[in-house]
Amino acid sequence: MGIETIHKPGALKQTNKSHKHGKHSSKRSLDRVAKGKTNLKAATRKSHRELGREERRHQANQIRKNKRQEAIALKRAIGGATAAPFLTCVVPLHANVDPNSALAIIEGCDEEIALQKASDRIRYMNVPRFRQRFSFLCPEHGHGSEISMLDALKVSDSTLLLLSATEVEEDIIDNQGAKILNMALRQGLPTPIVCLMDLESIAPKKRGQVKAAVQKSISSVLPDEKIMTLDSSTDGLNLLRRIGGQKRRVLHNKANRPHLYGERIEYVPGADSVGTLKVTGFLRGIPLSVNQLVHIPGLGDFQLSEVYGLEDPYKPRKNDEEMISGEAKLLAKADPEKQTSLQRENVPDEMDAEQTWPTEAEIAASRNENKKKLIKRIPKGMSDYQACWIPDIEEVSEKEDDDDEDDEDSEGDDEEEDYMSCESDSESKVGEQEEDQDEEEFDEVSVSDGPIPADKYDKEMDLEEDKKTLAKIQAAKDDAVFPDEIDTPANIPARERFRKYRGLESFRSSAWDVKENLPFDYAKIYQFKNFDRTKRRVIKQSQEEMDDVILPGWFITLCVKNVSQDLWNAFNSAGMSNTVIVYGMLPHEHQMTVMNVCLKRTPNSTIPIKSKERLIVQCGYRRFIVNPVFSQHTNGDKHKYERFFRPGSTIVATFFAPIQFPPAPVVCFRENPDTSLGMVASGSVIDCNPDRVVLKRVVLSGHPFKIHRRSAVIRFMFFNPDDIEYFKPCKLRTKLGRSGHIRESLGTHGHMKCVFDAQLKSHDTVMLYLYKRVFPKWTYEDCVVSCPGGSSAGTADDPMQE
Repeated sequence: MGIETIHKPGALKQTNKSHKHGKHSSKRSLDRVAKGKTNLKAATRKSHRELGREERRHQANQIRKNKRQEAIALKRAIGGATAAPFLTCVVPLHANVDPNSALAIIEGCDEEIALQKASDRIRYMNVPRFRQRFSFLCPEHGHGSEISMLDALKVSDSTLLLLSATEVEEDIIDNQGAKILNMALRQGLPTPIVCLMDLESIAPKKRGQVKAAVQKSISSVLPDEKIMTLDSSTDGLNLLRRIGGQKRRVLHNKANRPHLYGERIEYVPGADSVGTLKVTGFLRGIPLSVNQLVHIPGLGDFQLSEVYGLEDPYKPRKNDEEMISGEAKLLAKADPEKQTSLQRENVPDEMDAEQTWPTEAEIAASRNENKKKLIKRIPKGMSDYQACWIPDIEEVSEKEDDDDEDDEDSEGDDEEEDYMSCESDSESKVGEQEEDQDEEEFDEVSVSDGPIPADKYDKEMDLEEDKKTLAKIQAAKDDAVFPDEIDTPANIPARERFRKYRGLESFRSSAWDVKENLPFDYAKIYQFKNFDRTKRRVIKQSQEEMDDVILPGWFITLCVKNVSQDLWNAFNSAGMSNTVIVYGMLPHEHQMTVMNVCLKRTPNSTIPIKSKERLIVQCGYRRFIVNPVFSQHTNGDKHKYERFFRPGSTIVATFFAPIQFPPAPVVCFRENPDTSLGMVASGSVIDCNPDRVVLKRVVLSGHPFKIHRRSAVIRFMFFNPDDIEYFKPCKLRTKLGRSGHIRESLGTHGHMKCVFDAQLKSHDTVMLYLYKRVFPKWTYEDCVVSCPGGSSAGTADDPMQE
């Protein structure tokens, strides 16, 4: 029997792939291949295992339980026996509504209510039935009290809006009430409660109709609110029950910062005309550190020296004989090493830059530019001999400013020359007496219902203000019809007139260096590497409880140091000491930066606002005066400058101001000729970013003179060949969508040959876009009271208190 040989395939033997059973390998086969080895990525990756039915049900129960506990903790954080009472601001929406009558109904709704009046403006109620405490704040109401009302609403937990049923036939909300309600809605209205009073004075058959009419008028402003009646003790109990159990709105600007409404104010004078201001009240919001800065509206930013704790004078007592100790306990004292500095601006080193010595040619050119020319203002009809005796001489520089922003600002600034009157003193006195008699007659006529004489009305009319407003409206209309278009000057070379401008291939994608040619003011501000990340970190750290902080709900006394005595006297004489509110500032919120806020015009504001116009801005807890620069609210790294803030539009305002972390509401006011305030815009803070590029556009236009297929001769854009050669690299565009470039100059009068991507129409207009970056001006002023000594306290006039 022979030996059986087995054929062994060689190296070139073809081996076919094995058949794959199924679409994938089984887990058992994969484990067999792995032989117990584990992939590193699979081991470190979190398991996303699908939960079973019972596990999903348990997870939903845990989430529901956590949310319920958070809601209960939020309700118990205020109004309890050991917490600060509910602070409710009473706002009457009509002049005939008396808030004291409403409070009388609330006070008499339960016999067990313990009432204590801290002052004429605030009173406390302890209701044993609900085991809750309430405080009602009645700020000043009336003409000129809008600002104090807004300050009180900033720190309130609820808002009680009072209406009268007897005013249904006329306006249920008068003009003053509508103005305050509109401002409060733009600022952020705390949880509102609408109460209708005097309903029992209406006939029983008409009460339902009156209540429905009031509900319809309120629904247009507060669509989710249902009105309540406030005429009996039962209505008062229902109101207290609703205040204590309702879901409150979270106003993040208030909730993210510690704040205190001052019930008792005491100023202790010290040395060097400064003193200590002691403010006593309940701390609300988040914990407060004695080393952080505080802000008092109307006074400014300050440091704290000590914080004293007092026993709650409004807590429920077992019997009337139990006395409350008035001794103050020192809770915290400021550490000079850890205390935040009041330095607001960075101090730049002026020598920390490139040092170059100018050449003789540059020195000579600067001397020629700075030459002065003497100009005399001579009245009409005066001879040269008489003009020689006029001593008033003005020095005017020959150098012309090439920035058309100054040209815009200078419009309407020329005033007529005032001259001495030739009449005698007796004649002038008679004239003054006649004017006084005319004014008295006008006052009598204005009160009567008869027609007002034309000459009397003209005397009270501000003609200059009307002329300026009309010129502003006409300029805004021209800018809307021909946006950014200006005429090329014929007497000045365009390359000199627009030497600060440059052309861009694409406004969206072309590069622009954000650190190029920054003004000197940018060396005095602060900038964050990542603003959003810093904001989250600061807010998170401020809400954490540390060892040396004062918790919200405590009744404390804040000792604010280094308050100027002149400033406090002016503050007290202006009647603002009745509403003193102290805000704890977050880190970095006292340092200057470039702030960008989004604004939208209010519906009742119809006059255009020019860029860099003086506005009073209320940003969060601050109030200041700035001249903002307007730009379009668009995406991208470059934003087009807007010359006017038109009615119904939305823009971004850029200005220098102290840092404030969003969310923060913004309300803009403009001072009227009668020194009253008118709300013109509202919005919110976007960010604090100095790198926002705002580009001002200038459009130079030309018209086709000759057209041959894709080529065309353009005129009226320039008036000399040197300008054409200078702007030759810039791209041309037309209103009908054609694009092209300059090829060559023709002649010596500004005609040029251009080539486009398609043939032009004879009625088309050729445009050249030029851009330059616009920076805000350093015009920041705090809205604080003015001192009698002028600028000794470093404050600005507050037009809101006039």
